[in-house]
Amino acid sequence: MKINAGLTYYDEINRKIRATRDKKIEVDNCLGQRYIGCGLTGKELTVYGTPGNALGAYLNGGTVTVYGNAQDATGDTMNDGTIAIHGSSGDATGYAMRGGKIFVKGDAGYRAGIHMKAYKDKVPVLVIGGKAGSFLGEYQAGGYIIVLGLNHSDKKTVVERFCATGMHGGKIFLRCDELPFDLPSQVIASKAAKSELGEIEGYIDEYIDIFGGDKNVIMKKNFFVLTPDTKNPYQQIYTAC
Repeated sequence: MKINAGLTYYDEINRKIRATRDKKIEVDNCLGQRYIGCGLTGKELTVYGTPGNALGAYLNGGTVTVYGNAQDATGDTMNDGTIAIHGSSGDATGYAMRGGKIFVKGDAGYRAGIHMKAYKDKVPVLVIGGKAGSFLGEYQAGGYIIVLGLNHSDKKTVVERFCATGMHGGKIFLRCDELPFDLPSQVIASKAAKSELGEIEGYIDEYIDIFGGDKNVIMKKNFFVLTPDTKNPYQQIYTAC
């Protein structure tokens, strides 16, 4: 099924996507329509253009591929499936995602991976090929965030201010020369060991399968891993009851 988005109201586009029995759906000339692929299960959706906010929100399986940039809240609260952005994504990419994988070829805006969480066999993964804005992994409770810093060789670090603020679960991997200067004291940061890199190698392989790239070049550079310090929790910022 093919849908020419153009100036069509977003609700009509999403109604057609939900109603069709076709497993493969193509949305052409997307011009900021919101909620594309919201709650999708078991379908393969390809979008050409720029989808609006909440692309793939509550995604519960299947794939969403965008040939262009995406706006804010891509993959909001997604549960399963894969989203691939052949461009950059806006703020709050992967907001509260609890499963599935998001791959962004370019950069991500502020608060990527905020409130990510994992439960039993659900492990969300966010891979950002470029750099990330401030508040990356804010309140992260589980899953993996991987920032590769590709095409930003002039930058010593690949994330802006306040990375991992409130982090209490999961891991953040940063491929860079220097750690952010303002990491919170409740986070442990160290160079990633070989065993830790083994945890994310498969996700980097998937990134390369989707967007291309040289694995040797990617893996040759230094990775830092950030994890929460369970011995230094955030108790002091809460009022005792």
